[in-house]
Amino acid sequence: MTSLFRDGPEFEQRKKTPFSPPKVTLAEVRSAIPRHLFEKNTAKGCFYVARDLLCAFVIYKLAWLIDSSSLILAERLGLPSSASVLIKWPLWICYWYAQGIILAGWWCMAHEAGHGTLSNHKWINHVVGFSLHSFLLTPFYSWRASHHAHHKATMSIERDENYVPRTRKDYGLPAETVAKLSDYHEIFEDAPIYTLLRILIMQIFGWPMYLFTNAMGSPRHPKGTNHFLPSSAIFEPRQRNYILISDAAIGTMSYVLYLWTRQVGLANFVKLYFVPFLCVNHWIVLLTYLHHCDPTIPYFRRRQWSFLRGAISTVDRPLLGWAGRFFLHNVSHDHVSHHLFSSIPFYNQPLVTEHIKKVLKENYNYDSTNSFRALYRTFTQCCFIEDDGDIVFYKNKDGQTARILANDALDNPTSLR
Repeated sequence: MTSLFRDGPEFEQRKKTPFSPPKVTLAEVRSAIPRHLFEKNTAKGCFYVARDLLCAFVIYKLAWLIDSSSLILAERLGLPSSASVLIKWPLWICYWYAQGIILAGWWCMAHEAGHGTLSNHKWINHVVGFSLHSFLLTPFYSWRASHHAHHKATMSIERDENYVPRTRKDYGLPAETVAKLSDYHEIFEDAPIYTLLRILIMQIFGWPMYLFTNAMGSPRHPKGTNHFLPSSAIFEPRQRNYILISDAAIGTMSYVLYLWTRQVGLANFVKLYFVPFLCVNHWIVLLTYLHHCDPTIPYFRRRQWSFLRGAISTVDRPLLGWAGRFFLHNVSHDHVSHHLFSSIPFYNQPLVTEHIKKVLKENYNYDSTNSFRALYRTFTQCCFIEDDGDIVFYKNKDGQTARILANDALDNPTSLR
């Protein structure tokens, strides 16, 4: 139980190890991956899609039995009908938890389809990704566009699209040479209850806030940037018709939900769809946030950024254990390999991870810290970065970093190739 509140040994080791960029090249990493792992199998990809659909359908049908079964069980136990409440709400909580994970798996599968990993046939990837994301009110083509931009510039302070850190200047902090502890605490130190409330808001509403307002997105985009306007700064002109298609799909799905709610009632809409939908938002924010935000992982400015450096500056985490592998399709367990080779099917990524670990060695980032402990740690310790410096780490509420640069960190051009 105490391990739930402790940092993993890998995190502790990184804190003690000054950071130096990798000395291997992308070509060397790629050569370590057997060619057959890049191959896509349409039948296998469609099997996983069908499995996800079946899991969600079965548990949805079972959920319709919760209220009536609770009454029957209370009656057979000789309890008053009011006691059924003590039976049904734990069952509903189990449904929300399970269905939230399963539908988060749908989201992850659509993400894979967006990378074209389900099949060599583009239309299969588009149909699957578009359908699954639209069901979850995610604009498939809009998010696909910003996500591809994220993959091209991961951990680049100037060009990345997601979780770009804010700087000392952004917060109006005094210069480091004159700043006092009270200056940092005035902005970043909150009461624990208030911190918890902010975490809950991020976990439940962070995903739609990003889509609608670019919250925690790139600060280079102007105010009003979002994933629904074709003219948004996120998109290139050639992508704008696809944005309209995504918008139409979200509108259609919203109308379908409205008609369904009229048929089944508001209470059933909330219990069967809306609460699992909020749970999906939670899992998506949790896993994406922890992939790319960590006190021991560097960010790069233009002169020191490279595709390889950005791709391996992500963190593999055993989110949800076996369930994360089964339902979330290895997205957290093998995120480093996914960023290096996003065209490789998700079912091959565990093998890819084993190969790249041998090449990257100490530059492979893994963290066994409990994900909720890691969430609190990241939320409270990743406060801001400095306005200058080509390789930087997050600073905490005391203005301190958890890791330092090695003496030769800025003298290693190998991985810039």
